[in-house]
Amino acid sequence: NVWEWCSDWYDGDWYTQPPIDDPRGPDSGSSRVLRGACWNYDASYCRSACRGGNDPAFGSNFCGFRVLCEF
Repeated sequence: NVWEWCSDWYDGDWYTQPPIDDPRGPDSGSSRVLRGACWNYDASYCRSACRGGNDPAFGSNFCGFRVLCEF
């Protein structure tokens, strides 16, 4: 299990207000959202509601992305 990159821009204060319906995050920023935690975190972090952010150029063995193929 790895942190999953999302296309949303990250803002640490974004979730201080309850989201209305599938919020996309701010319109711009310098960090992208990472969600879900990973193999080297406590199990309580390993859920999609767990979100953090990092520079889009950041790479490591605990960050990845989901590949989707629509038919």
